[in-house]
Amino acid sequence: MNSPAADLAQRLAQNVESVCLTYLSNGRRAGNYWVVGDAQNSPGGSLYVRLRGPDYGPGARGKWTDGATGDHGDLVDLIRFNRGYTQLRDVLEEARAFLSMPPPVASPALAQLRSVAPQGSSESARRLFAASRSLRGTLAERYLQGRYLQDVATLPALRYHPRCYCRPEDSARTLVFPALIAAVTDLAGSVTAVHRTWLDPAGGGKAPLEDPRRAMGNLLGHAVRFGVADDVLAAGEGIETVLSMREALPGMPLAAALSANHLMAILFPPGLRVLYILRDLDPAGDAVVKNLSARAQAAGIQPVSLAPIADDFNDDLCRLGAAGFAAHVLPQLVPEHVARFGAEPA
Repeated sequence: MNSPAADLAQRLAQNVESVCLTYLSNGRRAGNYWVVGDAQNSPGGSLYVRLRGPDYGPGARGKWTDGATGDHGDLVDLIRFNRGYTQLRDVLEEARAFLSMPPPVASPALAQLRSVAPQGSSESARRLFAASRSLRGTLAERYLQGRYLQDVATLPALRYHPRCYCRPEDSARTLVFPALIAAVTDLAGSVTAVHRTWLDPAGGGKAPLEDPRRAMGNLLGHAVRFGVADDVLAAGEGIETVLSMREALPGMPLAAALSANHLMAILFPPGLRVLYILRDLDPAGDAVVKNLSARAQAAGIQPVSLAPIADDFNDDLCRLGAAGFAAHVLPQLVPEHVARFGAEPA
């Protein structure tokens, strides 16, 4: 039986390019390798990671070697060097978080006795989404309308749960808040995860939590989707950022990957020809544009980066209003897409 570290290394190797994009963003693809300066993500070319190869053995994908220092190992080792961890449990926790895996069950016997899906699993995410209801007339609809996002009640990816459990970090307490529930789906439309935004029942904004937004299930490569992508897709990090684009381009297929790291690893639909990258104006947004553009170009897809005026597009929408927002966004598009995806003239 493989050790937990070996099992995680194999899972990471199945997503080796996404691991490199996340932890070695200053590197580049060179044939069957990802090349970078060292495990700490310095620019250069002495460390190389195998992107192709068998599942096992010295030449397996995910194996890496630093020619300058002689350091080598698998992707669990790479994360340890990259993050500077000294305890194995910290490395494994980081790897599980990257893979969007739930924490390990302490007792196999206890796991067999459970009649509900393991906490944080894709199955528990699907059950939460199924137990949620339409946004229409709910606190979640009012919350999104307060962010200048209109006509959201009929979007299939969004639902509302009036009593969604929340356990704050480093706390044994379980709290209950109403929540906006968003389905994360794969390219076939199957729910793999959900994203929860807990809401304040009194004020209508986000709940008074240190982290009022959290996802559970399998996020890697997947997204909250609005519309079905054919040859064109606009993808960004946050749900509100992506939904803002609907105000200027109601016909544009959209995808929210929920974080910069997951946006860099998003899977491309078959037949995609143009990818609009809805970037945030921060260092993480710079890394997204660089790495996601490289991935798109390697797949024969034209990347087009769209930039907000403020930190993100929803801030722009709230500040400029729908007309001003459209005036900023539309000139950044490929001209033919303005007529194809934009609102019809009044």
